[in-house]
Amino acid sequence: MLPTIRRLPGWLLPAVLAVVLVGLPQLGLDLSTQRQIELTCILALLVSGLNLSLGYAGELALGQAAVYAVGAYLSGYLGTHGHTDILLQLLASAAAALVVGLITGIPGLRLGSWSLAMTSFFLVLLVPDLIAMFPDQTGGRIGLVGLGFPTLFGRELAGPDYYLFVTAVTVLWFLVLRNLVTSRHGAAFRVLRQSPVLAASTGISVYRLKLTAYAMGSVPAGVAGTLFANLDHYISPTAFDFSLAVSILAASILGGSASVYGALVGAAIMQFGPMESTSFQKYALVVYGAFLIIGGVLLAEGLAGIMRRLGRRGTQLLRRRQPGDQRAQREPGAQQEAPLGQPGDQRAQREPGAQREAPVPRPGEQREQREPGEASVSRGAGAVDAIGGAELAVHGISKRFSGLQALRDVSLSAVPGQVTALIGPNGSGKTTLLNVIGGFYGADAGSITVGGREPGRRPHLVARAGVARTFQTPIVPAGLSVLEAVAVGRYMMPYRSLVSAVLRLPGYRRVRAADLREARHALELVGIADLADADAAALPLGTRRLLEVACALVAHPKLLLLDEAASGLDEAEIDTLAGLIRRIRYAGGTVLLVEHNFRLVLSLADHIHVLAQGQVIASGPPAEIEHHPAVLREYLGVQPDERISDLAALQAEVR
Repeated sequence: MLPTIRRLPGWLLPAVLAVVLVGLPQLGLDLSTQRQIELTCILALLVSGLNLSLGYAGELALGQAAVYAVGAYLSGYLGTHGHTDILLQLLASAAAALVVGLITGIPGLRLGSWSLAMTSFFLVLLVPDLIAMFPDQTGGRIGLVGLGFPTLFGRELAGPDYYLFVTAVTVLWFLVLRNLVTSRHGAAFRVLRQSPVLAASTGISVYRLKLTAYAMGSVPAGVAGTLFANLDHYISPTAFDFSLAVSILAASILGGSASVYGALVGAAIMQFGPMESTSFQKYALVVYGAFLIIGGVLLAEGLAGIMRRLGRRGTQLLRRRQPGDQRAQREPGAQQEAPLGQPGDQRAQREPGAQREAPVPRPGEQREQREPGEASVSRGAGAVDAIGGAELAVHGISKRFSGLQALRDVSLSAVPGQVTALIGPNGSGKTTLLNVIGGFYGADAGSITVGGREPGRRPHLVARAGVARTFQTPIVPAGLSVLEAVAVGRYMMPYRSLVSAVLRLPGYRRVRAADLREARHALELVGIADLADADAAALPLGTRRLLEVACALVAHPKLLLLDEAASGLDEAEIDTLAGLIRRIRYAGGTVLLVEHNFRLVLSLADHIHVLAQGQVIASGPPAEIEHHPAVLREYLGVQPDERISDLAALQAEVR
């Protein structure tokens, strides 16, 4: 058995960072360097907020500088009016930043695409003018002066004490951020960044999650504003201009936008690098632009990405050099070998693609019969839990795209405990119908019910009603392991709040353990459990399709929509998939299978619907559909009187 390489505890890096920052003054740190470290911490807070919205959720927002100004001026106003307690100022600034994030994020995210980047960009440009409009409260363009020293529980913070407070707040925030992005919420952010369509298919409200990421990213900017206002006891509008917004973006890209501690690395480089130049202010935008080019072109994943790749390579080397490990290294996507037995066990090793059922029969052969009671399957490595399948009823669905009538009065049904196949030539409307059922397209006419109820008009509502699906082109999130990618499918089962995830409350820990347990079982079902720690995005096509099926199964769906799930699989993988679909059927699940592999359809389906030019031209059991005149003419392109006896020729024509 391959020895396990243990990961470092999650609290270790924040603890090391805290010890280093706190210990520096004891080593004779001069005041100038101390100030630079404080400014680095403040910039790191700003960059971390951008990383959360851009690097994890995939939403480009340039408004960090504006929210930073809100936190700074609010703290300055409180300080000049006698409210010097810094905890009060931090709470007020964080709350104000959250409100500003929500106000600016709602319209930008509603419009979509680049709208959020543009609205936040214009907000930064408006900051100096907004400050000038309220000179009595903000000091206008001259700046706000007269800020006293902040206090903590009545004790004045100055010099080393304030340095320790700034570093403590920074370390605490990065611990919060680390807990957030390594939770199921962080995995959901990564899925959202990869594909909003995939996120919605798992029950995630795309708009709400985007807004959550953007609003949460605003909080550290407000906190940074408080720390900055109390650093020099003076605030000027020039500190929040456009060059600051560009420097934040440059630090994010350089350090690694999809990294927790990359924000610190990028901030340190930007603070200790360009700032040392005496002519920096004159050429600030040029320098920041150079960093953007370097980070965006030469360092696609930032310095943090380089470190991650080096770490993975080091781990692989350690695994290969473990003494006594004679197991051959399996490439991602290769099939899992059977576990070895006890000493003396002469059991034959199963071929790749084990978990296979009986060979797929040829058309006309007797299809396997399901025995009574087989719907209740005991749990095991290859067993599917009993499923409370729901009946799908599609009535008179029509869908038009401009001048193209994609679907025309389509009606069909799929019942629990059966595999219902939907076949037809390319362009017949099969995937369009799945998209209508899944809520990605709205129907022009007709109705859809799952279990006798309308599942909703939006994809995430349909998913929450128990509908799971795979896609014609597999969508696999980048930056997640295979196990994490599957576990995301349980994001709403049950839902746990951000606070619960950040504080690692017992309820969250129980749900997280259940997520990983169910994800491992789903991987066992599709035969790729040994790839749990592999990079999901690096898998070959066939294995990605099996991974996608596992992602759909982990939520225990009432209705499973499979869109050409066998496409790109080799023969062994097809056998594994076919066996799994049979077990889902026996467990009481409802399966709607869209597939071009006619041989596979004939072996699996209990009922087949045939689409052609957006209409159902035939429905019936496999034996009837196989010889149906309209199917032979429209789907296979042959005349009804032509005899098709060679299965290979039949399958070639189908493809």
